[in-house]
Amino acid sequence: MARRTLIHEGTLVLDCEGLSKFVSDHEPEAAHGRTDKARLAWVLSGVRIVHIGDEEAKAASAMLINAGLHGHKYAIEAAVAETAQRQCRPVVMLTSDIDDMTKLCGDRVRLVAV
Repeated sequence: MARRTLIHEGTLVLDCEGLSKFVSDHEPEAAHGRTDKARLAWVLSGVRIVHIGDEEAKAASAMLINAGLHGHKYAIEAAVAETAQRQCRPVVMLTSDIDDMTKLCGDRVRLVAV
């Protein structure tokens, strides 16, 4: 199996399922007894944690209203979508929820189903 290289140009955004599948090559969870610890460490070495402050939360809330979505599940997705839209272009997101992310991101983020 060929090793993936980390993206150096543009941004790769991972939702929860995207991270899980990227780390474990389609295992059902990101970290479990069979997780390759070296692979997890390699993936995490290229991860940048983005904090959500008041301004970002307000923007995510506006995205929810514009998309006609509401509720806890969608609030988290909106925070991920809002974060993706603020990143260096091009932006690719690995997600298990193409439908909702399409409503939230429109064509500003390239969505890849996992």
